Amino acid sequence: MSTVLPPPAAQLDPWRPQGPCTPAACIGDAASAVGSVRRAGRLAAALAVVLGGVPVAMIARAFRQSRLTRLWARLMLGALGIRLEAHGAGVAAGVGTLVVANHISWLDPLVIAATVPSRPLAKREVAGWPVISTLVAGAGALFIDRDRLTALPSAVAGVAGALRAGDTVVAFPEGTTWCGRGMGGFRRAVFQAAIDAGADVRPATLRYREGREPSTRACFVGDDSLLASLLRVAATRDLVVEVRLLAPVRPAPGAAGPRARAELARIAEARVRAGVPARHLPGEGV
Repeated sequence: MSTVLPPPAAQLDPWRPQGPCTPAACIGDAASAVGSVRRAGRLAAALAVVLGGVPVAMIARAFRQSRLTRLWARLMLGALGIRLEAHGAGVAAGVGTLVVANHISWLDPLVIAATVPSRPLAKREVAGWPVISTLVAGAGALFIDRDRLTALPSAVAGVAGALRAGDTVVAFPEGTTWCGRGMGGFRRAVFQAAIDAGADVRPATLRYREGREPSTRACFVGDDSLLASLLRVAATRDLVVEVRLLAPVRPAPGAAGPRARAELARIAEARVRAGVPARHLPGEGV
């Protein structure tokens, strides 16, 4: 019998929500694993792509070449043995668009970057990570400090400015990751940027599969570590990520205030949620 994941437990911090997913409850064995030699090869290839991405990121940042970032992201997914499937019309170049998607994995920003030239909205801590900070800077990342509510207006203004400049900005409004068998509610703040800029919101749905079957192997939840997740991904055979870009949502003319923001978030969330399976995978009893 299919069952629905329980709602998240009471939030200790409403600004930093926590989903109900944990590695023990949500991540099973791979349907088919690759051998140790291929696994080592994938990890070595991924390391080479990361190191090679540093000069690429510097060039992309200097010349605002988001297509270089798109190429690098595709190389990274390929190095890890992940096949990308994109569906839906692309985002028009030079037209400010806010792409919002469900959040499953640390891979998600790479997946969206590989699908459409874009700028990610990342947590402020990433700016201090060695090497990674250079890569995200090359992608034109915008940052949000989730520990300081007083910094929220400036973060929203930064996103609105990027949208007015014709950039595509990617955000994950749940504020946390789920394993892919459900999703959390969309937080509203980032939608204010689309209203302020008069930009379209483009909902997108992410799903991971092993071949044709849904998979949680790529998820990054609970107390999972980045290393454990990376090793798990590299070991999985036939891992596929499916991106479906949905119809755009345009803020109503003259829309303003909390109600307009809430309505925009509600519509975008409903469209994304319709493509996210709210059930357990076959054979699982949790």
